[in-house]
Amino acid sequence: MSDRPERDSRAANRGLANSKFDVDVTRKLPDAGGGLPAFVATGLEPPGEPLMALLVGRHAPARPRLLAALTRPIDRLLTPLAHGPGPPVNNQAGWYVVCRAPPGPSVATLPRVWSESALIDMVLRPFALILEELNGLGLTHRGIRPNNVFHGQPDGQLNRPLILGAAWAAPPAMHQPAQFETPYTALCHPAARGRGSIADDVYALGVLLVTLALGRVPMAGADERTIMAKKLELGDFNAIAGGERLPPMLTDLVRGMLAEDPEHRPPPSLLRDPSSARGRKVAARPASRAQKGFVLGGMTVWNSRGLAMAMAIDPGAALAAIQAGTLMHWMRRSLGNSGLAVKLEELVRLHAPDLGADTGPAAAALMMRAVMDIDAFMPLCWRGFAIFPEGLGPALAAASDPSEKGSDLSAKLREIVANEVQGLWAVMRQEHTPPAPLRLEAKQRRAILEINGPAGGLPRLSYTLNPLIPCASPLLEGRWISNIQELVPALDSVAAAAPNTDLLDPQIAAFVGARSERWLDREVKALAIGTDNSELAFAQLRLLCEMQKRYFPAALKGLTAWIAARAQPLVERWNNRERRASVAEKLKTLTARGFLEPILQLLEDPPGHESDTEGLRIAIADLHRLDTELRVIAAGGKTRSAIALRIGQELAAGAGVAVIASTLILTALG
Repeated sequence: MSDRPERDSRAANRGLANSKFDVDVTRKLPDAGGGLPAFVATGLEPPGEPLMALLVGRHAPARPRLLAALTRPIDRLLTPLAHGPGPPVNNQAGWYVVCRAPPGPSVATLPRVWSESALIDMVLRPFALILEELNGLGLTHRGIRPNNVFHGQPDGQLNRPLILGAAWAAPPAMHQPAQFETPYTALCHPAARGRGSIADDVYALGVLLVTLALGRVPMAGADERTIMAKKLELGDFNAIAGGERLPPMLTDLVRGMLAEDPEHRPPPSLLRDPSSARGRKVAARPASRAQKGFVLGGMTVWNSRGLAMAMAIDPGAALAAIQAGTLMHWMRRSLGNSGLAVKLEELVRLHAPDLGADTGPAAAALMMRAVMDIDAFMPLCWRGFAIFPEGLGPALAAASDPSEKGSDLSAKLREIVANEVQGLWAVMRQEHTPPAPLRLEAKQRRAILEINGPAGGLPRLSYTLNPLIPCASPLLEGRWISNIQELVPALDSVAAAAPNTDLLDPQIAAFVGARSERWLDREVKALAIGTDNSELAFAQLRLLCEMQKRYFPAALKGLTAWIAARAQPLVERWNNRERRASVAEKLKTLTARGFLEPILQLLEDPPGHESDTEGLRIAIADLHRLDTELRVIAAGGKTRSAIALRIGQELAAGAGVAVIASTLILTALG
């Protein structure tokens, strides 16, 4: 890449965050982004501390609520300073989140064994303060992991508290290793883990403390399923720290921080005083272990928690085991849980008439109920896919990623929304979450999905739930269009370059419907009107006209030319030939000016069309009268000569229907 284009791209980027920042994509910061691409950023005002810009993935949206709420610095945390479009990377326009650059390397690049006092003073207390402040704002971090935790100085010495990295440029917990998440969130699709609660951050902090105390990540090298299964079988603390020699105080602290029930974990305010947090007893019993394991879908399970995960991963095998009765037999004989076996038998009895050989929604709903009956902490599990409802938006964005092509992710998400599954899930765990808000949200999401035509469906829902993702229309490939103000000139450019293209494709229609907050819905929905070319042309013209008026009131000659090329059906609506010719000529003049509203007024023109229609009515009435009189002439009679004379006078005077009637007259007088 030459200096000139790079310089130009950076200059074009200076609209980022009110022109306060510049991003240099030629200078990468490989150890600064916690796994996300990071680049050097500079303030365009007097320079201060080093900054970095994190590149947001096109199908992995940033966290808008957090970016809007976290507006002031928090000590020892890389808080966001701005976000917006920036220079392209690999010929794709970029969107960046700007924050302070970490002062030192991540703890992942400098593995060492930390002392108990260093862990308390340099990690636990400062991070507890951060989490307490985030919790007070109703926010979570969801990115506590070794490659996102940094030393306080360049040489990596342990004489300053650590710095907690950014967690704003990707869906919450998307990049978290399974060790640092509960098995319930680790089971979910990476984009669908949801914002969670501050207790999830306390959990990740507990794993970080163990990692630093050991000088290595527990269960390093194990795959995610193995890590989850071990936690569910042994308990989270025993899986992470069991068998390791840890300082006594740290052992007591971490045991509480890794409690299976989030309510049993100490809040950040208590962690500021480790002695008090250490003395907080966790009232929890380990899950009962069966005398004999049960093999389900290639997994051997020993307790109810492990069974719930195995059923969620392979619901087909689980349903077969339930219908055959082998699972309930194992529950009674080996697990010693007759109550749970009875619950499953009751489920089968109630839903067996609806099932048969079905593997669709009815079977999926049955398996979700069965999983929740076994372990109420499980996420929403639907046909082998796990999600927390807050993760639906990022999951929809991920479903449009080319890497998901050929998968059934979109189909599963559609079923979850169409069947209001999150409402059912919420009712089944109402002891942990009030169900009413989730049920209402489920109905609202389904309503968006069911909007007919290009205004609704999964694309509309995705744009609604992800206000920062770009429009995914292939017409806009390479651009990052996140609002209608940017869309209008982009469409003008596309129309000028490719005048024969279908400009308002379903993705663009859904995008406009979502980002215009419904006041353009009437125009967007009109795009679905039948096959009438004139109605479709009017719908396109009205929509583009409103977008130009409200969002980009400047000349758009590409769009006016695109409309003019499709306006023939609208011109043909005029009955009077001279009026049609006049409208066509005026259309050429208005097209060259680049404004759509005068074109709409010219073609719509209710008074003009009313006059034109009245003229047609009069002409038709005159034609009917002449036709009647010509039949009289043809029949002969005393009035023949008088009528013929009058008709001749009308022809000489150029009456409106004379030309139409002339053939009939000549025939009648023949």
